[in-house]
Amino acid sequence: MRPNIITEAGISTRLNQWWSSTPFITSGVTIICAAIYLACLLIGYDSYSEICFLPSAAASHFQVYRFYTSVLFHGSLLHVLFNMLTFVPLGTELERIMGSVRLLFLMFLLATTNAIFHLIVAFLVAYNPIYPVSYLVNECSIGFSGVIFSMIVIETSLSGVQYRSIFGLFNVPAKWYAWVLLILFQFLASNVSLLGHLSGILSGFAYTYGLFNYLLPGPSFYSSIEGWSVLSVCVRRPGFILCTGGTTYGQLPTHSNTSIAPSSLINGNFLRNISSWMPSRQSSTIQTSSTQEQEDPRFPGRGRTLASTGTEPTARESSANLHARHAALNTVRADATVIADQTDTFDEELKKLVGMGFEKTQAEVALAAADGDPNVAIEILMSQQD
Repeated sequence: MRPNIITEAGISTRLNQWWSSTPFITSGVTIICAAIYLACLLIGYDSYSEICFLPSAAASHFQVYRFYTSVLFHGSLLHVLFNMLTFVPLGTELERIMGSVRLLFLMFLLATTNAIFHLIVAFLVAYNPIYPVSYLVNECSIGFSGVIFSMIVIETSLSGVQYRSIFGLFNVPAKWYAWVLLILFQFLASNVSLLGHLSGILSGFAYTYGLFNYLLPGPSFYSSIEGWSVLSVCVRRPGFILCTGGTTYGQLPTHSNTSIAPSSLINGNFLRNISSWMPSRQSSTIQTSSTQEQEDPRFPGRGRTLASTGTEPTARESSANLHARHAALNTVRADATVIADQTDTFDEELKKLVGMGFEKTQAEVALAAADGDPNVAIEILMSQQD
């Protein structure tokens, strides 16, 4: 094994490894935004009032195209560079969770809902009878940052982390992360659209709370798109991730589970959810009884209702059931301990490989192929680099 492999890798090698690990849609959106900016720079196009999101023009002339052109165009090199450097890790994480087609649909949905929220808030603030702020309906906004703020909220919700770092300086509770970024950008940067970023945060929370569930298709929709012959070239790309092949953690909202996971904003726990500012995570229920009563679809996973009929178990039956449940619980605990130990060992070896300079995704695949043996995994990784 070559010593000090981290110092031997040049900047170009690291950039190539970083870019090669970026999934298909994330890299595609990045290239499109960069290409549009370069094209505008070369031809001298600066008529951003024609393509930016302008609430007055979008409402009065029904210029829906502004919903999407405003997302893809950027005003300066620093603008597009900062947005894409922020988007790539977020998009990579979400694309690996959701799949490529699902992420593309999500970004389209977020661009649409961000614009709608932007319109509603702008006109409410501009024409309120108490303190009208009329300039908001004539404010021209461009850039991908509104969608990025939505993705920040969604990724934070799916990851389940408790704290997030602000530029590596200090940590804040995860539920306040997007709001703190919103305030900091207003103070640290000039000419920043507060309403555009705020609309992105609102769309992100609406998605995580399930308010968009009726707009989200089921997995079969994404699978059917992946099966199109015209997209076969894209699907065969190494960075393309199938919607059934993502490493999903958390619960992805979808139309098919709207009856099972209703929006937490419209259930009986409204005040409690408002105080948390983040959607609560739900755990699946394992059915252990062989004879189940018909469930109320509003309350899945529950046992008998109070009105259910049937004979009560005898004392002997209750005692036998209790012993059976106790034995099953001990078995589950033993299995969970073994799995936890294996997971800890795998994570430790993975951290060692990453510390040696290998890319995390490639190291994880190699370690899994080597059945957890770090020496075999190193040989696999070295052979790939050669």
